[in-house]
Amino acid sequence: MTVPLNRMVTAALALTLGTASAADLRIYPSFTEVREPVRAAGNTLTVTLPEAAWAGLIPGTLDLDGLTFSSAVQRQEANWLASLEGKTVYLKEDGTAEPVTLIRARDLLVRDAQGRYRTVRFEDLMFDAPPPLNPQSPSQTLTFTLPQPGAGTLTYLTRAVTWAPRYTLKAGTGGAQLSALADIRNMTDLPYEVKGTELYAGDVEVQGQPVPAPMALESRAMAGTASADFAAPKINSLGELRGLYRYALSTPFTLPANSTVTLPFLTPKLTQFERYAGLDTYFTPQNTGGTLSRFYRLKADERLPGGSLTVREEGRIAGQTTIPETAKGAEIEFTLGNDPDVRYTRTVQTVSSEKNAQGNVMKSTYKVTYVFENSKDRPVRAEVTERIGGRRILIDGVAKGQNPAAELRVDVPANGKVTRSFTLVVDNS
Repeated sequence: MTVPLNRMVTAALALTLGTASAADLRIYPSFTEVREPVRAAGNTLTVTLPEAAWAGLIPGTLDLDGLTFSSAVQRQEANWLASLEGKTVYLKEDGTAEPVTLIRARDLLVRDAQGRYRTVRFEDLMFDAPPPLNPQSPSQTLTFTLPQPGAGTLTYLTRAVTWAPRYTLKAGTGGAQLSALADIRNMTDLPYEVKGTELYAGDVEVQGQPVPAPMALESRAMAGTASADFAAPKINSLGELRGLYRYALSTPFTLPANSTVTLPFLTPKLTQFERYAGLDTYFTPQNTGGTLSRFYRLKADERLPGGSLTVREEGRIAGQTTIPETAKGAEIEFTLGNDPDVRYTRTVQTVSSEKNAQGNVMKSTYKVTYVFENSKDRPVRAEVTERIGGRRILIDGVAKGQNPAAELRVDVPANGKVTRSFTLVVDNS
């Protein structure tokens, strides 16, 4: 259970939750389901959530799982400071502490020993007991009316806890290795003592607006640099669940307030890895030219949740991108920007053109020629994909089906030049 989830014990409260209880977290990319065990000894269950928890909660998601209730009432409670109204607090002025009476917590109205009233700043007040976090923030109380005592689980969805994988592709002359870390983020003032954790990746949409990231600097608890008594959990795959990728942490862990806990995630084996200079474009009858881009193509031996990817070449940053949710063995292809050493010149010659009686062009034949120039001192693989629109498309005499494209694949020698052509027929008759 979350340590800061305060319990209000009243005559009507039949639930007693100790701080040793722990929550289960089911963490998705944009929200988390918090699941807290509860036990009611009577017919009323009251739980108080601090304002920090309520701020990230998705409306309409609070529920009791496994415990039937006949009604639930939510109300806002006074903050901690309001409990001191009519009592003596101390006001710091000119290096001394003067006893005053707190008259109204809402605007910090106090009365001094002479009976005079004034408003003060919270930071100028002193107390006999330490105030809680956010002492001026109200809390939300939920009171459930139960037909009978029993045990269940309090559940709710929050935008304040999320997770995301991030990958590193380390490439060199000997090949490449792919590894991943998992960042688990808590964007609230509430620390969580987590008993069981599941991570889910995939396309899951819920209602409610996202919670903005906090402005404060985040603290990061790395598994390799944590204190000696921190037993870092491992992340194990639980397989697929209706199109979602599911993982679990092996042991309980602490998710501090306003923090990111980072854990080793995946170390998939690459079954394919290629670098090439590429161009992905659309056909135009105009002559064009420019530089090719730095492309990468790879496949992994296990499913990969979507996340950011950092590419290192010989230990140096070569660029960053993002990869989508990818099935085992599926191809991932991305580009990291232009390669100024590999240029192309593209010329288009109209071989023939046929028009209808109204003078509209119905069928055209083109010869498209690419000249690739490589100024590097090593050979480069060049690939061009030129997408073509039209009713009927023939490329080098071969009819193409849906989404036709001309493809050129060529090895350009070091400091060399290569020319390749294809014949295109666009038939709209």
